[in-house]
Amino acid sequence: MNPNWLTWSQKLQSLAQNGLAYTTNSFDIERYHAIREIASEIMAAYTGVAPEQIRDLFAAEIGHATPKVDVRGAVFQGDAILLVRERSDGRWTLPGGWADTNESPAESVVREIFEESGYRTQATRLLAAYDRSKHGHPPHAFTIYKLFFQCELVSGEAALSIETDGVDFFPEDRIPDLSLGRVTATQVARFFAMYRHPEWPADFD
Repeated sequence: MNPNWLTWSQKLQSLAQNGLAYTTNSFDIERYHAIREIASEIMAAYTGVAPEQIRDLFAAEIGHATPKVDVRGAVFQGDAILLVRERSDGRWTLPGGWADTNESPAESVVREIFEESGYRTQATRLLAAYDRSKHGHPPHAFTIYKLFFQCELVSGEAALSIETDGVDFFPEDRIPDLSLGRVTATQVARFFAMYRHPEWPADFD
């Protein structure tokens, strides 16, 4: 679960963003900017990030505040799962990233897997729809929904990308250090179990 300070900051930021999206009253606009400033100060105080960086991060979010969507693919080959190593932190993850506009979640995850690993796949099953803040990930400034799909290997070969510098299949007992902002060991173990039990329904929340 998120720490209280992060929840407070997110709620204030969402309130300010929604208010600025809909109000035309100049006094209310000023008030919503003040609320967003408070949200920025709370987050800066607890993260050590410069207030102006937080302020710019929040100011870039316009329109009605909604959760962001992250998609990840679990691709199995025998008793091993496909992982890619992120250049940003040197740790491993299920391939994936932000869902794009004009793509379904399944289309987004198939694209992400190809871009990050070189493998062509087909999404066959939704494994989980998680609220990121409820599943042991490090804190994040925004609310994120994580959609995990089981994907079948179609073709291709391992290839590195601008985001990844490692691609490999790992058995369940040899999972490397994971990029915890993207996937956790508990999630990977759960997806191995779901792979062995195709009759299980998708997880949620």
